[in-house]
Amino acid sequence: MITIYHNPRCTKSRQGLDKIEASGKKYQVHKYLEDFLSVSELQEIVQKLNINPIDLVRKNEKIWKENYKERQLSDQEIIEAMVTHPKLIERPIVISKKNAVIGRPTELIIELLNKS
Repeated sequence: MITIYHNPRCTKSRQGLDKIEASGKKYQVHKYLEDFLSVSELQEIVQKLNINPIDLVRKNEKIWKENYKERQLSDQEIIEAMVTHPKLIERPIVISKKNAVIGRPTELIIELLNKS
């Protein structure tokens, strides 16, 4: 099953969901701004994406610029910032059993779907 971590207000996230729906594959939608992620869930996502936590942060968000940008943060502190402020999490995130991508550009989602 495919999981998309989705923000319905985001154009790229909506486009990603459209690609998943068009694939005909079974999927579930996790609206992470309503159903918040735990630290362990976010750590697992970062691990599946095979990235550093900072690579999942939306660095142009006001919250990041005002509260975190100038600070030296550990990976754990970055994850905790995203858990506290889920708007900081890049979107959409799409995960299959074996692979995961940040769906920017949406072609990355298509590649993931083709591997699934």
